[in-house]
Amino acid sequence: MEVRPGQPGDGEGGARGADATLMRSVAANDEAAIAELYDRFGSLVFRMACQALPSKAEAEDAVQEVFVRLWRTAGRYDETRSALVTWVMLIARRHLVDKLRRSRARVRTGSLDQPQVPPALAPESSSRMDQDERMKTLMKRIDALPELQRTVVVRAYLGGQTLRQIGEELNTPLGTIKSALSRALVRLRERSGEEFAA
Repeated sequence: MEVRPGQPGDGEGGARGADATLMRSVAANDEAAIAELYDRFGSLVFRMACQALPSKAEAEDAVQEVFVRLWRTAGRYDETRSALVTWVMLIARRHLVDKLRRSRARVRTGSLDQPQVPPALAPESSSRMDQDERMKTLMKRIDALPELQRTVVVRAYLGGQTLRQIGEELNTPLGTIKSALSRALVRLRERSGEEFAA
């Protein structure tokens, strides 16, 4: 199971402490820790890749690349700044966006007759930066949610799972999952409104 809420009695700090220990082990090339990281997040990253990329083969390649990136940057994970699921999703999204940009760049360079505009000067550059900033802000808001709400939002909106699938995988009643999603969306809207009002 790729995103697991804490066990009964575990606090948010306990779950994050366990995540920090896991990532230190990943950084130390502990094969069991790397396998655990993949078991927890592999299917979620794969669903994201399938939504972003045109073929299953490309999605499978992207998942491998994302986990290599996670392994290489494991030592940078800071549990005081974000939950592990948030960190993994940000890295996965960044990798997928980079992959899509590279593939578009290859298509553009196919025609040598047309003048090439440096990416930094392309009109869409600023909007890409804005999108990245908005995504980071959104992920920070999601990260501040209680654990079950955060898990449901990440699985439903980033992982593309149905609420029924989430309930089955978490062994949680569908009504509880629906309620958690509803409360999460209300909190996210409230946080957004507070920032605009500030």
